[in-house]
Amino acid sequence: MPNTMVRMNNTPRKTLPAGIDRVLKRLHYPLDVILLCVRWYVAYSLSLRNLEEMMAERGIDVDHSSVHRWVIKLVPLFEKAFRKHKRPVGNSWRVDETYVKVRGQWKYLYRAVDKAGDTVDFLLRAHRDKVAARRYFEKAINRNGEPETITVDKSGANLAALEALNADRPTPIKVRQSKYLNNVVEQDHRAIKRIIKPMMGFKDFRSARIILTGIEIMHMIRKGQMRNDGIARSLAEQFYSIVM
Repeated sequence: MPNTMVRMNNTPRKTLPAGIDRVLKRLHYPLDVILLCVRWYVAYSLSLRNLEEMMAERGIDVDHSSVHRWVIKLVPLFEKAFRKHKRPVGNSWRVDETYVKVRGQWKYLYRAVDKAGDTVDFLLRAHRDKVAARRYFEKAINRNGEPETITVDKSGANLAALEALNADRPTPIKVRQSKYLNNVVEQDHRAIKRIIKPMMGFKDFRSARIILTGIEIMHMIRKGQMRNDGIARSLAEQFYSIVM
């Protein structure tokens, strides 16, 4: 196999987390091929057909549908593992939504970054309203702790959701509405949209949610949001270390 491959075929299965090990046993492909395809798909602007051709050039017969299946099965397990290694974020958040097409219809990807531009959290929702916004804020706070300040644009739904959250809190979160201060999260959307562009839209909501999760994980790794324990690792090595 060419040197560009991951070369993890000889890694004992017992070194893998139990959940990932069980899934891999059913996929019937070398570990290095599976992880390479999954990483490339969520890290770069590639379609499933692109990956099928790229593997064929390396003498590896992989159908594009197999790559999709690997992504759908493994990314949720990767996310669970990544959360244990994610660095804490700051206490000043910028929240915004961007549009994602699923089965020909626009859905809403809620995202937030902190003052330094690090990703706080994300959530794909079918609607852009108070209920969707509140669900996003609750998820982000549950996973990342309560911020001191949240900045949103002029969206009435986001403001209403935050007001409802604050009504139940002894110390309210400071809320700011500022288009200018939210430029950092709007710029950050571009990295995600660039990766999904070759995908030409998602076929169903569940697949969209999972694939976007993988893209967000790789984006966070690229921004240095994974603890490295003092060890210098490449982006690829950091990704693989999640499951090894």
